[in-house]
Amino acid sequence: MAQLNGDARHRQPNGSAAKHANGILEDRVRGSTQAGKHDASLATKSEAKQTSNTVNLLICVGGIYASFLTWGVLQERITTTNYAPLAGQKEIFKYPVVMNTVQSAFAATLGYIYVLISRKKSGDLPIYPSRQIVWPLLLVAGCSALSSPFGYASLQHVDYITFILAKSCKLLPVMFLHVTLYGKRYPFYKYAVVALVTSGVAIFTLHQSTGGKKKKGADGNSLYGLMLLGINLLFDGLTNTTQDDIYARFRPYTGQQMMCALNIMSTSITITYLLLSPYLAATGIGHYVGMDLGSSTGELADAMAFIQRHPAVGWDILGFAFCGAMGQVFIFRTLSIFGSLLLVTITVTRKIFTMIISVVWFGHALTGMQWLGVGLVFGGIGIEAELSKREKKAKEAGKKKM
Repeated sequence: MAQLNGDARHRQPNGSAAKHANGILEDRVRGSTQAGKHDASLATKSEAKQTSNTVNLLICVGGIYASFLTWGVLQERITTTNYAPLAGQKEIFKYPVVMNTVQSAFAATLGYIYVLISRKKSGDLPIYPSRQIVWPLLLVAGCSALSSPFGYASLQHVDYITFILAKSCKLLPVMFLHVTLYGKRYPFYKYAVVALVTSGVAIFTLHQSTGGKKKKGADGNSLYGLMLLGINLLFDGLTNTTQDDIYARFRPYTGQQMMCALNIMSTSITITYLLLSPYLAATGIGHYVGMDLGSSTGELADAMAFIQRHPAVGWDILGFAFCGAMGQVFIFRTLSIFGSLLLVTITVTRKIFTMIISVVWFGHALTGMQWLGVGLVFGGIGIEAELSKREKKAKEAGKKKM
Protein backbone atom coordinates (compact mmCIF):
# COMPACT_ATOMS: atom_id res chain seq x y z
CA MET A 1 0.00 0.00 0.00
CA ALA A 2 2.85 2.33 0.83
CA GLN A 3 4.38 1.59 -2.59
CA LEU A 4 1.11 2.39 -4.35
CA ASN A 5 0.91 5.67 -2.51
CA GLY A 6 4.47 6.45 -3.45
CA ASP A 7 3.80 5.69 -7.14
CA ALA A 8 0.78 7.92 -7.07
CA ARG A 9 2.85 10.73 -5.69
CA HIS A 10 5.45 10.31 -8.40
CA ARG A 11 2.80 10.51 -11.12
CA GLN A 12 1.91 14.04 -10.05
CA PRO A 13 3.09 16.65 -12.57
CA ASN A 14 4.76 18.57 -9.83
CA GLY A 15 5.16 16.67 -6.56
CA SER A 16 6.28 19.62 -4.50
CA ALA A 17 3.44 21.76 -5.78
CA ALA A 18 0.94 19.04 -4.96
CA LYS A 19 2.29 18.73 -1.45
CA HIS A 20 2.20 22.50 -1.07
CA ALA A 21 -1.42 22.60 -2.27
CA ASN A 22 -2.33 19.84 0.15
CA GLY A 23 -0.65 21.75 2.95
CA ILE A 24 -2.61 24.90 2.13
CA LEU A 25 -5.84 22.93 2.05
CA GLU A 26 -5.09 21.35 5.42
CA ASP A 27 -4.22 24.74 6.90
CA ARG A 28 -7.49 26.20 5.63
CA VAL A 29 -9.49 23.31 7.01
CA ARG A 30 -7.78 23.64 10.35
CA GLY A 31 -7.92 27.42 10.41
CA SER A 32 -11.63 27.49 9.73
CA THR A 33 -12.45 24.97 12.43
CA GLN A 34 -15.02 26.49 14.71
CA ALA A 35 -14.54 27.05 18.39
CA GLY A 36 -15.66 24.13 20.45
CA LYS A 37 -14.64 20.55 20.10
CA HIS A 38 -11.47 21.36 18.15
CA ASP A 39 -10.35 24.24 20.40
CA ALA A 40 -8.02 21.99 22.37
CA SER A 41 -5.90 20.82 19.43
CA LEU A 42 -5.97 18.90 16.19
CA ALA A 43 -7.85 15.77 17.15
CA THR A 44 -7.22 12.28 15.81
CA LYS A 45 -9.97 10.54 13.85
CA SER A 46 -11.10 8.52 16.85
CA GLU A 47 -11.14 11.63 19.06
CA ALA A 48 -13.04 13.63 16.43
CA LYS A 49 -15.63 10.87 16.24
CA GLN A 50 -15.98 10.90 20.01
CA THR A 51 -16.31 14.71 20.20
CA SER A 52 -19.11 14.64 17.65
CA ASN A 53 -21.10 12.24 19.80
CA THR A 54 -24.28 13.99 20.88
CA VAL A 55 -24.80 11.58 23.75
CA ASN A 56 -21.40 12.50 25.15
CA LEU A 57 -22.30 16.20 25.06
CA LEU A 58 -25.63 15.58 26.77
CA ILE A 59 -23.92 13.63 29.54
CA CYS A 60 -21.44 16.47 30.09
CA VAL A 61 -24.15 19.14 30.10
CA GLY A 62 -26.43 17.09 32.37
CA GLY A 63 -23.58 16.39 34.78
CA ILE A 64 -22.61 20.07 34.98
CA TYR A 65 -26.19 21.19 35.55
CA ALA A 66 -27.03 18.53 38.15
CA SER A 67 -23.81 18.99 40.12
CA PHE A 68 -23.81 22.77 40.18
CA LEU A 69 -27.53 23.15 40.83
CA THR A 70 -26.99 21.23 44.08
CA TRP A 71 -23.72 23.05 44.65
CA GLY A 72 -25.48 26.42 44.27
CA VAL A 73 -28.22 25.49 46.73
CA LEU A 74 -25.65 24.44 49.33
CA GLN A 75 -23.56 27.55 48.71
CA GLU A 76 -26.56 29.81 49.27
CA ARG A 77 -27.55 27.91 52.41
CA ILE A 78 -24.03 28.11 53.86
CA THR A 79 -23.55 31.80 53.14
CA THR A 80 -27.05 33.08 54.07
CA THR A 81 -28.21 30.90 56.99
CA ASN A 82 -28.20 32.53 60.40
CA TYR A 83 -26.69 29.88 62.69
CA ALA A 84 -27.12 31.92 65.86
CA PRO A 85 -29.10 29.92 68.48
CA LEU A 86 -30.71 32.97 70.05
CA ALA A 87 -33.15 35.41 68.50
CA GLY A 88 -31.67 38.80 67.76
CA GLN A 89 -28.17 37.41 67.19
CA LYS A 90 -26.59 36.93 63.79
CA GLU A 91 -23.90 34.41 62.88
CA ILE A 92 -23.36 33.80 59.17
CA PHE A 93 -20.51 31.78 57.70
CA LYS A 94 -18.41 34.20 55.64
CA TYR A 95 -15.16 32.39 54.92
CA PRO A 96 -15.10 31.73 51.14
CA VAL A 97 -11.41 30.80 50.96
CA VAL A 98 -11.93 27.98 53.46
CA MET A 99 -14.86 26.71 51.39
CA ASN A 100 -12.81 26.88 48.20
CA THR A 101 -9.87 25.11 49.87
CA VAL A 102 -12.04 22.19 51.01
CA GLN A 103 -13.58 21.97 47.55
CA SER A 104 -10.23 21.99 45.72
CA ALA A 105 -8.90 19.31 48.09
CA PHE A 106 -11.95 17.13 47.30
CA ALA A 107 -11.51 17.80 43.59
CA ALA A 108 -7.80 16.93 43.65
CA THR A 109 -8.60 13.64 45.37
CA LEU A 110 -11.47 12.83 43.01
CA GLY A 111 -9.35 13.83 40.00
CA TYR A 112 -6.56 11.47 41.10
CA ILE A 113 -9.07 8.63 41.53
CA TYR A 114 -10.33 9.42 38.03
CA VAL A 115 -6.74 9.21 36.72
CA LEU A 116 -6.15 5.86 38.46
CA ILE A 117 -9.34 4.42 36.98
CA SER A 118 -8.40 5.67 33.49
CA ARG A 119 -4.86 4.27 33.54
CA LYS A 120 -4.14 1.15 31.49
CA LYS A 121 -0.81 0.68 33.25
CA SER A 122 0.99 2.30 36.18
CA GLY A 123 3.03 4.79 34.12
CA ASP A 124 0.09 6.18 32.17
CA LEU A 125 -1.41 9.67 32.63
CA PRO A 126 1.18 11.37 34.85
CA ILE A 127 -0.22 14.39 36.66
CA TYR A 128 2.70 16.58 35.59
CA PRO A 129 4.16 14.93 32.47
CA SER A 130 6.91 17.55 32.01
CA ARG A 131 8.48 20.57 33.65
CA GLN A 132 7.28 22.81 30.83
CA ILE A 133 3.63 22.19 31.66
CA VAL A 134 4.00 23.33 35.27
CA TRP A 135 4.19 27.06 34.46
CA PRO A 136 1.02 27.33 32.37
CA LEU A 137 -0.80 25.16 34.91
CA LEU A 138 0.42 27.45 37.67
CA LEU A 139 -0.87 30.45 35.70
CA VAL A 140 -4.32 28.81 35.45
CA ALA A 141 -4.36 27.90 39.14
CA GLY A 142 -3.28 31.40 40.14
CA CYS A 143 -5.88 33.10 37.91
CA SER A 144 -8.58 30.80 39.20
CA ALA A 145 -7.65 31.44 42.83
CA LEU A 146 -7.47 35.23 42.36
CA SER A 147 -10.62 35.62 40.27
CA SER A 148 -13.23 35.20 43.03
CA PRO A 149 -11.71 37.68 45.55
CA PHE A 150 -11.67 40.43 42.92
CA GLY A 151 -15.27 39.61 42.01
CA TYR A 152 -16.40 39.78 45.65
CA ALA A 153 -14.44 43.00 46.16
CA SER A 154 -16.05 44.65 43.11
CA LEU A 155 -19.52 44.23 44.66
CA GLN A 156 -18.55 46.79 47.27
CA HIS A 157 -18.04 49.41 44.56
CA VAL A 158 -20.48 48.49 41.75
CA ASP A 159 -24.18 47.77 41.88
CA TYR A 160 -25.49 44.25 41.47
CA ILE A 161 -27.01 44.93 38.04
CA THR A 162 -23.62 45.92 36.65
CA PHE A 163 -22.03 42.87 38.27
CA ILE A 164 -24.42 40.31 36.76
CA LEU A 165 -24.36 42.07 33.37
CA ALA A 166 -20.57 41.74 33.28
CA LYS A 167 -20.68 38.10 34.37
CA SER A 168 -23.28 37.41 31.68
CA CYS A 169 -20.79 38.66 29.08
CA LYS A 170 -18.11 36.17 30.09
CA LEU A 171 -18.03 34.72 26.57
CA LEU A 172 -16.58 37.97 25.23
CA PRO A 173 -13.29 38.05 27.17
CA VAL A 174 -12.80 34.33 26.51
CA MET A 175 -13.10 34.83 22.75
CA PHE A 176 -11.08 38.07 22.86
CA LEU A 177 -8.15 36.39 24.64
CA HIS A 178 -8.30 33.41 22.29
CA VAL A 179 -7.87 35.79 19.36
CA THR A 180 -5.29 38.18 20.86
CA LEU A 181 -3.09 35.86 22.91
CA TYR A 182 -3.24 32.59 21.01
CA GLY A 183 -4.07 33.74 17.48
CA LYS A 184 -7.15 31.54 17.15
CA ARG A 185 -9.34 32.20 14.13
CA TYR A 186 -13.11 31.97 14.16
CA PRO A 187 -15.57 32.03 11.28
CA PHE A 188 -17.80 35.11 11.20
CA TYR A 189 -20.90 33.23 12.34
CA LYS A 190 -19.13 32.26 15.58
CA TYR A 191 -18.83 35.94 16.55
CA ALA A 192 -22.50 36.44 15.69
CA VAL A 193 -23.52 33.46 17.82
CA VAL A 194 -21.51 34.73 20.80
CA ALA A 195 -23.14 38.15 20.40
CA LEU A 196 -26.63 36.58 20.33
CA VAL A 197 -26.03 34.36 23.37
CA THR A 198 -24.38 37.17 25.35
CA SER A 199 -27.22 39.59 24.54
CA GLY A 200 -29.84 36.99 25.46
CA VAL A 201 -28.25 36.13 28.80
CA ALA A 202 -27.72 39.81 29.61
CA ILE A 203 -31.36 40.72 28.85
CA PHE A 204 -32.64 37.74 30.80
CA THR A 205 -30.54 38.35 33.91
CA LEU A 206 -31.09 42.10 33.94
CA HIS A 207 -34.87 41.78 33.83
CA GLN A 208 -34.86 38.95 36.37
CA SER A 209 -32.88 41.10 38.79
CA THR A 210 -34.95 44.25 38.36
CA GLY A 211 -38.08 42.27 39.19
CA GLY A 212 -36.63 40.49 42.18
CA LYS A 213 -35.47 41.47 45.61
CA LYS A 214 -32.58 43.81 46.23
CA LYS A 215 -29.23 42.02 45.99
CA LYS A 216 -26.06 42.75 47.86
CA GLY A 217 -23.99 45.39 46.12
CA ALA A 218 -23.12 49.07 46.09
CA ASP A 219 -25.73 51.70 45.23
CA GLY A 220 -23.67 52.97 42.29
CA ASN A 221 -20.58 52.28 40.21
CA SER A 222 -17.10 53.64 40.76
CA LEU A 223 -14.10 53.51 38.46
CA TYR A 224 -12.24 51.43 41.05
CA GLY A 225 -15.10 48.93 41.23
CA LEU A 226 -15.26 48.63 37.45
CA MET A 227 -11.51 48.03 37.42
CA LEU A 228 -11.87 45.21 39.97
CA LEU A 229 -14.68 43.70 37.92
CA GLY A 230 -12.56 43.94 34.78
CA ILE A 231 -9.70 42.14 36.53
CA ASN A 232 -12.14 39.43 37.61
CA LEU A 233 -13.28 38.90 34.00
CA LEU A 234 -9.69 39.00 32.75
CA PHE A 235 -8.69 36.24 35.18
CA ASP A 236 -11.74 34.20 34.14
CA GLY A 237 -10.81 34.58 30.48
CA LEU A 238 -7.15 33.74 31.08
CA THR A 239 -8.18 30.61 32.97
CA ASN A 240 -10.24 29.23 30.09
CA THR A 241 -7.97 30.24 27.20
CA THR A 242 -4.77 29.00 28.89
CA GLN A 243 -6.44 25.66 29.57
CA ASP A 244 -7.17 25.34 25.85
CA ASP A 245 -3.55 26.22 25.04
CA ILE A 246 -2.31 23.55 27.45
CA TYR A 247 -4.40 20.89 25.73
CA ALA A 248 -3.07 22.04 22.35
CA ARG A 249 0.62 22.14 23.32
CA PHE A 250 0.94 19.12 25.58
CA ARG A 251 -1.02 16.40 23.80
CA PRO A 252 -2.08 13.93 24.94
CA TYR A 253 -3.12 15.61 28.20
CA THR A 254 -6.53 14.62 29.51
CA GLY A 255 -9.18 16.41 31.52
CA GLN A 256 -8.65 14.18 34.54
CA GLN A 257 -4.93 14.95 34.56
CA MET A 258 -5.56 18.69 34.42
CA MET A 259 -8.29 18.49 37.05
CA CYS A 260 -5.97 16.79 39.52
CA ALA A 261 -2.97 19.00 38.71
CA LEU A 262 -4.83 22.30 38.96
CA ASN A 263 -6.61 21.42 42.19
CA ILE A 264 -3.38 20.34 43.84
CA MET A 265 -1.94 23.74 42.95
CA SER A 266 -5.09 25.63 43.97
CA THR A 267 -5.19 23.85 47.32
CA SER A 268 -1.54 24.70 47.92
CA ILE A 269 -2.13 28.37 47.04
CA THR A 270 -5.21 28.79 49.24
CA ILE A 271 -3.69 26.89 52.19
CA THR A 272 -0.66 29.17 51.98
CA TYR A 273 -2.96 32.18 51.98
CA LEU A 274 -4.93 30.88 54.98
CA LEU A 275 -1.75 30.32 56.96
CA LEU A 276 -0.52 33.82 56.08
CA SER A 277 -3.86 35.60 56.51
CA PRO A 278 -3.20 36.76 60.11
CA TYR A 279 -0.05 38.51 58.88
CA LEU A 280 -1.86 39.91 55.83
CA ALA A 281 -4.51 41.34 58.15
CA ALA A 282 -1.84 43.16 60.10
CA THR A 283 -0.44 44.78 56.94
CA GLY A 284 -3.84 45.81 55.62
CA ILE A 285 -3.38 44.14 52.22
CA GLY A 286 -6.72 42.38 52.52
CA HIS A 287 -8.53 45.72 52.59
CA TYR A 288 -7.56 46.45 48.99
CA VAL A 289 -9.06 43.22 47.64
CA GLY A 290 -12.19 43.38 49.79
CA MET A 291 -11.49 40.40 52.07
CA ASP A 292 -12.85 40.22 55.56
CA LEU A 293 -9.70 40.15 57.66
CA GLY A 294 -11.00 41.93 60.70
CA SER A 295 -9.89 39.21 63.08
CA SER A 296 -6.23 38.97 63.98
CA THR A 297 -6.48 35.16 64.15
CA GLY A 298 -7.11 34.88 60.41
CA GLU A 299 -9.81 33.24 58.30
CA LEU A 300 -8.82 29.62 58.97
CA ALA A 301 -8.96 29.89 62.75
CA ASP A 302 -12.21 31.85 62.63
CA ALA A 303 -13.82 29.32 60.29
CA MET A 304 -12.77 26.37 62.46
CA ALA A 305 -14.16 28.08 65.56
CA PHE A 306 -17.44 28.75 63.71
CA ILE A 307 -17.75 25.08 62.68
CA GLN A 308 -17.07 23.95 66.25
CA ARG A 309 -19.92 26.15 67.46
CA HIS A 310 -22.25 25.06 64.64
CA PRO A 311 -21.34 21.56 63.35
CA ALA A 312 -24.22 21.61 60.84
CA VAL A 313 -22.33 24.08 58.63
CA GLY A 314 -19.43 21.65 58.48
CA TRP A 315 -21.61 18.97 56.88
CA ASP A 316 -22.98 21.53 54.43
CA ILE A 317 -19.43 22.49 53.45
CA LEU A 318 -18.53 18.84 52.83
CA GLY A 319 -21.62 18.45 50.62
CA PHE A 320 -20.75 21.69 48.82
CA ALA A 321 -17.19 20.47 48.22
CA PHE A 322 -18.31 17.06 46.94
CA CYS A 323 -20.83 18.55 44.50
CA GLY A 324 -18.24 21.05 43.26
CA ALA A 325 -15.70 18.26 42.75
CA MET A 326 -18.21 16.15 40.82
CA GLY A 327 -19.08 19.17 38.70
CA GLN A 328 -15.42 19.63 37.86
CA VAL A 329 -15.25 16.08 36.52
CA PHE A 330 -17.83 17.02 33.90
CA ILE A 331 -16.30 20.47 33.36
CA PHE A 332 -12.85 19.12 32.56
CA ARG A 333 -14.37 16.37 30.45
CA THR A 334 -16.23 19.04 28.46
CA LEU A 335 -13.17 21.28 28.27
CA SER A 336 -10.83 18.57 26.96
CA ILE A 337 -13.31 17.39 24.31
CA PHE A 338 -15.31 20.43 23.23
CA GLY A 339 -13.14 23.41 24.23
CA SER A 340 -13.57 26.43 26.48
CA LEU A 341 -16.00 28.47 24.37
CA LEU A 342 -18.67 25.76 24.46
CA LEU A 343 -17.96 25.18 28.15
CA VAL A 344 -18.46 28.86 28.97
CA THR A 345 -21.65 28.85 26.88
CA ILE A 346 -22.96 25.96 28.99
CA THR A 347 -22.08 27.62 32.31
CA VAL A 348 -23.32 31.09 31.28
CA THR A 349 -26.66 29.79 29.99
CA ARG A 350 -27.20 27.47 32.96
CA LYS A 351 -29.16 30.17 34.75
CA ILE A 352 -31.65 30.44 31.90
CA PHE A 353 -32.19 26.68 31.75
CA THR A 354 -32.72 26.46 35.50
CA MET A 355 -35.19 29.36 35.35
CA ILE A 356 -37.14 27.61 32.59
CA ILE A 357 -37.27 24.45 34.70
CA SER A 358 -38.57 26.57 37.59
CA VAL A 359 -41.24 28.09 35.32
CA VAL A 360 -42.43 24.66 34.18
CA TRP A 361 -42.22 23.05 37.63
CA PHE A 362 -43.70 25.81 39.78
CA GLY A 363 -45.88 27.59 37.23
CA HIS A 364 -43.96 30.88 37.36
CA ALA A 365 -44.23 33.47 34.61
CA LEU A 366 -41.51 35.16 32.56
CA THR A 367 -41.71 38.78 31.39
CA GLY A 368 -41.75 39.63 27.71
CA MET A 369 -38.12 40.79 27.80
CA GLN A 370 -37.06 37.57 29.52
CA TRP A 371 -38.73 35.55 26.75
CA LEU A 372 -36.79 37.70 24.27
CA GLY A 373 -33.57 36.79 26.08
CA VAL A 374 -34.47 33.10 26.02
CA GLY A 375 -35.23 33.34 22.31
CA LEU A 376 -31.87 34.97 21.56
CA VAL A 377 -29.98 32.30 23.50
CA PHE A 378 -31.77 29.34 21.93
CA GLY A 379 -31.63 31.03 18.54
CA GLY A 380 -27.87 31.46 18.81
CA ILE A 381 -27.37 27.87 19.93
CA GLY A 382 -29.61 26.59 17.13
CA ILE A 383 -27.79 28.64 14.48
CA GLU A 384 -24.44 27.33 15.68
CA ALA A 385 -25.66 23.72 15.66
CA GLU A 386 -26.94 24.02 12.09
CA LEU A 387 -23.89 25.84 10.72
CA SER A 388 -21.54 23.47 12.54
CA LYS A 389 -23.34 20.55 10.92
CA ARG A 390 -22.95 22.12 7.47
CA GLU A 391 -19.28 22.91 8.09
CA LYS A 392 -18.60 19.35 9.16
CA LYS A 393 -20.25 17.97 6.01
CA ALA A 394 -18.22 20.38 3.86
CA LYS A 395 -14.96 19.26 5.48
CA GLU A 396 -15.83 15.59 5.06
CA ALA A 397 -16.63 16.21 1.38
CA GLY A 398 -13.30 17.98 0.97
CA LYS A 399 -11.43 15.05 2.51
CA LYS A 400 -13.14 12.59 0.14
CA LYS A 401 -12.05 14.65 -2.87
CA MET A 402 -8.47 14.59 -1.59
